[in-house]
Amino acid sequence: MKKYVLLLSAVIITLIMSCDNSAKLNRAKQAKTDDSLIRVYLKANPQIKVQKHPSGIYYQVLSEGKGRNPNENSLVTVNYTAALLNDMVVDKASGFSSSLDRLIKGWQIGIPLVKAGGTILLIVPSGLAYGANGVGRIPENSVLVFTVDLTEFN
Repeated sequence: MKKYVLLLSAVIITLIMSCDNSAKLNRAKQAKTDDSLIRVYLKANPQIKVQKHPSGIYYQVLSEGKGRNPNENSLVTVNYTAALLNDMVVDKASGFSSSLDRLIKGWQIGIPLVKAGGTILLIVPSGLAYGANGVGRIPENSVLVFTVDLTEFN
């Protein structure tokens, strides 16, 4: 009986490990796909002059703002527009407030690059946005293009 329990445990552990490795491979593959899509988008839009952050987001500081930069614990208030790479607007808001640490990873990385009153263009790979889940009008595995005005933060 112990032999069967050990064998069953080994099979279950192997399955779990292979699922985890498969998920990592899928995320890596999706990140490469996203990066290729972003480069095609940028080639089609040469007026956009972005920098690539080590995280994988692309950004352009349109206006730096004044004062200090927010951090991951800041309560930020922003006006933003979110679009897909085909320029279809999928979300927008004015006066949206949230703790930065509760927002998508792409914003947690990008918004601290500007100060209050600043504006940033963020091109966020799906893995740093909503990933394979999507949300609302945002399909799964979507690269998102955000224009974010940081109006204030605490």
